[in-house]
Amino acid sequence: MTTLLRRTRNAARRPPFAALKFSNSNRKRISTFKHLKEARFESSRYRAVGKLGFGVTSTVWLARDLDGGCQYVTLKVYTRDEDNQEEFQIYKQLSKGSSSHPCHAHVRSRLETFTIFRRGGDHHCLVQKPMWESFSDLQYRNPAQRFTGLMQVFLALDYLHTECKLVHTDIKGENILPEIEDTAVLESFTKAELENPPPRISIHGAPVYTSRQFDLPEIFCRAALSDFGSAVQGDEQRNYNAQPNVYPVDIWNVGVMIWDLFEGKPMFYGNDPDGEGYSTRAHLAEVIGILGPPALDLISRGTKSRKFFTEDGKWKQDIQVPKDTSLEEAEEFLEGRHKAMFLKFMRGMPLWWPEDRKTARELLEDPWLNEEF
Repeated sequence: MTTLLRRTRNAARRPPFAALKFSNSNRKRISTFKHLKEARFESSRYRAVGKLGFGVTSTVWLARDLDGGCQYVTLKVYTRDEDNQEEFQIYKQLSKGSSSHPCHAHVRSRLETFTIFRRGGDHHCLVQKPMWESFSDLQYRNPAQRFTGLMQVFLALDYLHTECKLVHTDIKGENILPEIEDTAVLESFTKAELENPPPRISIHGAPVYTSRQFDLPEIFCRAALSDFGSAVQGDEQRNYNAQPNVYPVDIWNVGVMIWDLFEGKPMFYGNDPDGEGYSTRAHLAEVIGILGPPALDLISRGTKSRKFFTEDGKWKQDIQVPKDTSLEEAEEFLEGRHKAMFLKFMRGMPLWWPEDRKTARELLEDPWLNEEF
């Protein structure tokens, strides 16, 4: 625990970079039917090196900071006029936390935000320290690599809940990122962009580039909780259909994430037998199969409970609740004492009553967690 709680040292300032010059001689073009979305941007301070990825509302780039301070940064460039002011307010609140707090380093904060002004709509940009790809990506690319950042996830959650009064609400393997300590990964990415530029297409006269992955690092450093686009204030009254008591939402989600990462399979699939894919009723039936039926008092608190339960709390959907299912039956890799300890640890998180779930601080003291990590 001592090493996990040590303070982060400030990186030494380095002289500013000269702008890189990228050649188009080796760049391939790809056909326009390939569906890519991104924003083209310019900045007097930052120069894009290459595209790391994209989502529905943004693209992410590795860039160099020409003013020094940070050698490399990542730029999250949002689509035009994307309403992300709530997310920026969350990052502003995170920035007010004490950087000397031992858990501060396990939450990915912002370096700054700025706006690219464009005719037809502006692009807001979030500047952050570069991180490696998520633990979900890591397990996909290197299945032998075991998730080792669990203790640090709980440190991040404790800091988020107690110091910042924030709830993440979207904890999953894709949002847990390891730090990059070896800058050779960044230099290798830059070299690849210079020597072998990625394919691109042109849409309305603007270039759209494909993404490139980082190389696998030799050593994985501490983990950080990332992506606060769905975060909410923890001290405001909420009325979520699934989990109205806000802080325990994160505990449920982190429990399901741990199971997914350690067991290599989802705790709940939610595949409806009608063949149409995911459905709430199939998901809920699986939860009942694992945890047993919810208490009538809990059912009465839900605004949509009558769709799934009768007035006396009986399941009424025309889909079977799975039988003979339990965490004990589903866990496949542990035996004896280690299995018992792991299952006891897991039972402190996915519980019907939000008030019964353990806090992040309580889970940090769990015997299995401390013995394993």
